[in-house]
Amino acid sequence: MKSFEKELFPICLLVDLFILNSCFVALHLCQLDNFLNGFAQYLMCFLHFNICWVITYIAFSKNIFLHKDFSNRIYRITKRMLIYILMIIVTTVLFLPKYFLMRYFIEFATIFYIGEIGSYFIIFKYLKYKRKIGLNTIRTAIISNSEQAIFLRRIMECNPMLGFKFLGFIVKDPVNTAQDTLGVTYNLVELIREHQIQMIFSILDADNQIFNQSLSAICDSNGVRLRFLMGQNHPFKLQKNINADVDIELLNPRVNPRDYVVVRIIKRLFDIFFSTFFILFVFTWLLPILALIIKLSSKGPVFFYQKRTGFNNKTFICIKFRTMRPNFLSDIKQATQHDNRITPLGLFLRNSHIDEFPQIFNVFYGQMSMIGPRPHMLKHTEQYSELIKHYLIRHYVKPGITGWAQVNGYCGETDELWKMEKRVEYDMFYVDNWSFYLDLQIMWHTVFKMKKIKMTSIKSDFKGTVSKENQILDDARVVSENVFSKI
Repeated sequence: MKSFEKELFPICLLVDLFILNSCFVALHLCQLDNFLNGFAQYLMCFLHFNICWVITYIAFSKNIFLHKDFSNRIYRITKRMLIYILMIIVTTVLFLPKYFLMRYFIEFATIFYIGEIGSYFIIFKYLKYKRKIGLNTIRTAIISNSEQAIFLRRIMECNPMLGFKFLGFIVKDPVNTAQDTLGVTYNLVELIREHQIQMIFSILDADNQIFNQSLSAICDSNGVRLRFLMGQNHPFKLQKNINADVDIELLNPRVNPRDYVVVRIIKRLFDIFFSTFFILFVFTWLLPILALIIKLSSKGPVFFYQKRTGFNNKTFICIKFRTMRPNFLSDIKQATQHDNRITPLGLFLRNSHIDEFPQIFNVFYGQMSMIGPRPHMLKHTEQYSELIKHYLIRHYVKPGITGWAQVNGYCGETDELWKMEKRVEYDMFYVDNWSFYLDLQIMWHTVFKMKKIKMTSIKSDFKGTVSKENQILDDARVVSENVFSKI
């Protein structure tokens, strides 16, 4: 498991390397003649500086959180920079004496130090402002107002790169209320809906398994992510998937592969590459042709815009080619097999799935992914979240243009409840078992219109996963036995 205390590590490393190399380029633009005359020396310096910074960062960045104000960040940057300078000097003297340019290095170190402080100050202020107004945030509450909970709140507010917007505390005892208290735990469902809570942190009570089970079940039923804060004497101290930083230990009872920030970066880069390629080399000529045909075939706009439920239960505007005559039922009534609202051209577009092509823009904007659970209209989200347990868990990942359920034949009209239940089962398998290889297979079979994927090993795993999920639904995933063993 990767708790949020490990999220900043690779992100900050990438930011640091970007700042380092930007300063390197800026310095050489000011000394272009010297750079061209001593290209080999500067190339060696470039590699040397980057390698030493990565080593310094990994070795001396075990705790990258701010506990107080930005002065804490200045102290850490200064400390790390001094270690970095010492490492550069030692390694240069030992291994690269002829490439060492003292004046050049002093100029570079000075620019890099100023660049680090200036860049992080701008990032810190900008993200703090975004979190304050609620942009790109995870709306978060903490069950408890203990000293540990207050410390966690301070971590959230001092580290805007984490993306949390703290809403308030939720307490068990109605008497034990204080400032920033949202309410009490027996009204948790109402509080989740009223404040649109997306993540909850709670101290794991090893002596109260019933509360842990109930909390886990409520969060899963409402599509809310849950993290347990481990107490001082919790029985899971030696679990290898628990990471300890700044006296905060977290446990994720429902881990999925995309909890890893590196995995999310890889998937996002794939989405950007594929969507950009499609827009430049397919949509540039296909869009004008289809737009003209749609306009000539029936009255109405070229595109159909519909609100749908996306990542973390957030609403977004899904784009499609219009396949129906304009009507007032488009947001509440699903298209049926012989729906008289569908135009003749629209029937072809729907059967060939060409009507989904504009969603490539949703992928490019980051609202969707190429592969993922299909987004449903808001009416369906409201309806099926009440009928199917853990339906909202499918929103733990970005929705996709195509997905595991679709290539296995579960797409189109869901006129019977069992059809949506099967779709959700396949979606949950995808959420729990994502891999880049699986994404490539889904993409391949989507393009070539294969309804079933003949992969015995994966299907057997799927049956086991569905069976396990059913057990989870019935038993509410007992924390001490079922929840932690699944991670």
